[in-house]
Amino acid sequence: MDKDPAKSSQKSPPVLEEIMNFDRLSKAIVALVELVQRLREPDGCPWDKKQTASNIKLYLLEEAYEVLAAIELSPPQEVCSELGDLLFQILFLAQLAIEKNQFDFVDVVEIITEKMIRRHPHVFGQKKVDSAEEVTFNWTQIKKAEKNAANDISGLLESIPMDLPALLRAHRLSERASKVGFDWTDTAGIWDKVREEFDEVGSAVAGGEREEVAEELGDLLFSVVNLCRHKGLNAEDILRMANIKFQKRFKEMEKRLEATGTQLEEASLGEMNEIWDKIKDHEGQ
Repeated sequence: MDKDPAKSSQKSPPVLEEIMNFDRLSKAIVALVELVQRLREPDGCPWDKKQTASNIKLYLLEEAYEVLAAIELSPPQEVCSELGDLLFQILFLAQLAIEKNQFDFVDVVEIITEKMIRRHPHVFGQKKVDSAEEVTFNWTQIKKAEKNAANDISGLLESIPMDLPALLRAHRLSERASKVGFDWTDTAGIWDKVREEFDEVGSAVAGGEREEVAEELGDLLFSVVNLCRHKGLNAEDILRMANIKFQKRFKEMEKRLEATGTQLEEASLGEMNEIWDKIKDHEGQ
């Protein structure tokens, strides 16, 4: 039988060995691990020697956000640099664990490798799947089995970190609940819920009670997060991009005002709105 010419002309993706030099990779990781160890030695860096896991976890979060910002706004070289900063924090935390005889970076790598193999039986085993949704369902079941094996009796939502940004945590909470069927059946249902919560916010605002307004606004935000999720979007990402857009427009408004000899603090609301509308119109062209 003749081969399909369309298929035969397709090139296979390059294997990892063709992209990355494994010997170089090993040397680079070892060098960074040794660098972190050196910083923590008695004659190392005074600042680094003072750090604890409680301190470093804050830097870890900050570096993670800088990676996100670089992905959205910066060239690949900057993304590469920010990923390095994030990796450094991970290795630093692993070094702190070594000093307490808890685990080392090799344990971190081995454990995540074993976990990913276990959670991808459709790739590394005989499991068959037909869709990404089926993969997600299997993933949830495997995680549940892992918890049961570890005698972890915490509730379904207990493992979602409290320190996540609120919008992202709302997304994860509702996403996790949806895995057991606790969810709207379609987008129309959640849209009706958003409008219902919006009306309740209006009633609370009319009543004037601050606590009630806060509670209803929280319900509305949670419903909007669910609407985003149902549309395959992430509210945290959407709001972050909206923040960037607002900042960009505001900066442009400042520049245009200054070009007319008007300082931002001196401009009237009408002047600012007029320029803002012109910026939006220009973006829409």
